[in-house]
Amino acid sequence: QVQLVESGGGLVQPGGSLRLSCSASASASIFSIYAMGWYRQAPGKQRELVAFITVGGSTNYTDAVKGRFTISRDNARNTVYLHLNSLKPEDTAVYYCNAEAIASPISPMKAYWGQGTQVTVSS
Repeated sequence: QVQLVESGGGLVQPGGSLRLSCSASASASIFSIYAMGWYRQAPGKQRELVAFITVGGSTNYTDAVKGRFTISRDNARNTVYLHLNSLKPEDTAVYYCNAEAIASPISPMKAYWGQGTQVTVSS
């Protein structure tokens, strides 16, 4: 299995910035962590993808955060970061780290989730 630990959430004013971190610890049975990313869920709303990055460095962002958020990854440390800039009240949500991993080259991808970290944007 993969254990994910998030950090960096908190309260920030509109226009401010935060950096979220997610560190992955994989068991010996995990062959590779292919991708890591961030999802978020606001009260009364469905969970949505924010951004993800693959081991090869390919990235993808939801339109709502393009130009404001930046995702990066340290493969050696199995850590992914999300820089949140120009924050808006609409960004308020619980942010969950996600990892997709396989146990062998022919195994199906399996998703793992962190416990989440609260980001609140308010004046």
